[in-house]
Amino acid sequence: MSTQKKLWTYKKLPNLITRLRDDLNDKDFVLIYAYNGTGKTRMSMEVKEKGKKKQGVNRDTLYFNAFTEDLFHWNNDLENDTHRHLIINEDSMFFSGFKELALERKISNYLWRYADFNFIIDYEAWTIIFSKNDDDHIKISRGEENIFIWSFFLAICQLVIDDTEGVGTYNWVKYFYIDDPISSLDDNNAIAVASDLASLLKDSVGKVKTVISSHHGLFFNVMVNELKKKKHKRYFLHRDRNSDTYTLQATDETPFFHHVATLSELQEAVKSNKIYTHHFNMLRSILEKTATFFGSDDFSYCINGIEDEALYARALNLLSHGKHSVYEPREMVEDNKELFKEILSKFLNQYKFDLPNIFEQEG
Repeated sequence: MSTQKKLWTYKKLPNLITRLRDDLNDKDFVLIYAYNGTGKTRMSMEVKEKGKKKQGVNRDTLYFNAFTEDLFHWNNDLENDTHRHLIINEDSMFFSGFKELALERKISNYLWRYADFNFIIDYEAWTIIFSKNDDDHIKISRGEENIFIWSFFLAICQLVIDDTEGVGTYNWVKYFYIDDPISSLDDNNAIAVASDLASLLKDSVGKVKTVISSHHGLFFNVMVNELKKKKHKRYFLHRDRNSDTYTLQATDETPFFHHVATLSELQEAVKSNKIYTHHFNMLRSILEKTATFFGSDDFSYCINGIEDEALYARALNLLSHGKHSVYEPREMVEDNKELFKEILSKFLNQYKFDLPNIFEQEG
């Protein structure tokens, strides 16, 4: 199953950024799928810098990327290793009016969807302490820290969206740029994080424009599906590392492209035999989109006539609706792994996706 390609090439990153900002003149969202190493973080910073260069504007973009996580750091030089706390970079504009905002409730509303620890912000000392059960001043794990910072960012986004009169602390925000919010978290955070983000961003229409870039196929799929009824553009981005040339491929007319990306991820999982429970969700999503492409509203269309069709349909129904642990990805038992491999193999034999040609640049 080949894809029709519609490509634009940019030899300079600022020209690419101009294209993305132009898209947002009449779209609410731009969604970009790109591999790690493409330069997504650099691109998000260029979007921010572009806003600073507009006449009469100091800034217009609130961003989440690897640099956002660097705005928080631990004090690791403690006597007796006690009273651990996370230090906030008070010089960053990210924390505009921080002391007046009292963000705890908004942060908690997001954080407690994913985690079970508590926190207290010291607005005078610019520090955060964490607790769990009866233990105070604990040092949370790296994954927990990332989800806390993500929840912090979402709380600020909520402030921006709720400020309908544009007179609040963040009235300068006209754009969100979000790059891989789950980059260092387990894969099976993707569904919950993407769904919560999409729910928040649906309320931003008419108030803030958003660019989202990600290398995570499942996260990207959920965002596309959740926002498909909104005005948006979606792309695959590739960078030639030899010449630093960027190629932007529209996938609006070729909606299978990011699903092909997900298929590539599933093939890698099979190759390594590291197959987790959430991979059944990914596979079912691909079957559903393939069925839709051929005019059916049931994923079973894609396995119709295949030997063991009833078994495969039952497995996809049961195993694609399990709960996902936030920090502990669950590897499938061997029987389910073999079943997964069979379904994927027979699906790919029946539907000839053009995987090698599309992903030749990955290596």
